[in-house]
Amino acid sequence: MNICTLTESAKTQINKLCEEHGVYAISLNLKGGGCAGFEYDWGTVAGPADVEKLDVVINTGTGNFVIGSTSLMFLIGTEVDYVKSLIGSNFEIRNPNAKSSCGCGVSVNFDMDRLVQV
Repeated sequence: MNICTLTESAKTQINKLCEEHGVYAISLNLKGGGCAGFEYDWGTVAGPADVEKLDVVINTGTGNFVIGSTSLMFLIGTEVDYVKSLIGSNFEIRNPNAKSSCGCGVSVNFDMDRLVQV
């Protein structure tokens, strides 16, 4: 099982963001908070020296996508897509480990007993 799959649309957008902001990578982590218990936390990584030893780095062509090591168990099997619509565009996260999520798509909850077995 892949830790995380990126669609071609997501890879293209990550490459574009890395170039526009002059950064090594776009990062995804989880932090406590939000209405469902956890929030997806997007960020940037300035350079390779800023990647932690156990982080996962996925090359996207001209950029990189980094998943923080403390978030790995929550994101195993996740697909990240970049979706454009009439009202805007955003990264969409399809996380098979999510027990529930908020309507905004930013906040998520997990069945902790199931995660331990992964």
